[in-house]
Formats: sequence, structure tokens, C-alpha cells
Amino acid sequence: MTLDEEYMTQALERARRAAELGEIPVGAIVVDPDGNIIGEGWNLREHLQSPTAHAEILAIEQAAKRLGSWRLTGCTLYVTLEPCPMCAGAVMNSRLKRLVYGAFDDKNGACSSVVNLFEERFTHIPFVRSRILMEQCGGVLTEFFRELRMSQDDE
Repeated sequence: MTLDEEYMTQALERARRAAELGEIPVGAIVVDPDGNIIGEGWNLREHLQSPTAHAEILAIEQAAKRLGSWRLTGCTLYVTLEPCPMCAGAVMNSRLKRLVYGAFDDKNGACSSVVNLFEERFTHIPFVRSRILMEQCGGVLTEFFRELRMSQDDE
């Protein structure tokens, strides 16, 4: 197992926490240059009634607080699903060095699926790697929505 796969496994654990809460199962971690997890997050939009409570935003905010700086220079964000435009913007604005994600988001993806914001002329563009544990990351989402549909059919 590669280092990126090991960290993505950690992000998957956070995605499962979201699913247990009835949230869309997306999980994220921020790893510093020394390999320490300094931020974590999972979707909490429903619980917090906040449109910005995405896994990536929560992980980035926690990492910035832990470092005492909004600049996450040298850090990597691992997230189970391709970031949306808001989260891609947070990646750029926090100066993350790398973005590693698992599954593609054909409806809201801002790194390649719908649009690629990282191909535009912004001040900071991270190195992006995709398809890490893609089947597992996509599988968590597929299972969540299958169970959601089944519970709605029972009503």
C-alpha cells in the first residue's frame, strides 16, 4: 500500500463517520510535511445546518487553527470525493501543496469532472492526484445512497 493509499484509508474512516450520522459520506484529512494528521473533517451540513460544512472545509480550518496560520504550505489534503468549487477554492486559498482525492464527482466536481479550476490562472495551484482508492471511495457513496433510497421506498 502506498503512502497516499494509507492516508486515503484515514479519510475513508472519516467518510464512514459522516454516513453514521446520516450525512453524505465524504471524509478528509490534512497531513503536514512530516506526515502528521493536523486536520480532519467529514460532512456535517445537516447537523450544523451550514452549507459550508463540507469535509474539506472542516479539515482545512482545523489544520489552520492547529498551525496558527491560514497558510498550509507544504501540506496535503486527502479527500474521498473530488472537491466542489467552494472546496477547490479553499484548497487554493490555503496554499496546500497537494490535493489527493478518490472518487470523481460528475455533478459538482471542480478538479476535472465538471470543470477544472486548477487549469485557470489563479495565484496558487496545487499538485493534484486522483483515483486513489477510487473504488472504495465511490463504494461508500454508492452504499449510502442505496440505503437512503431503500429507506425512502419503505415510507
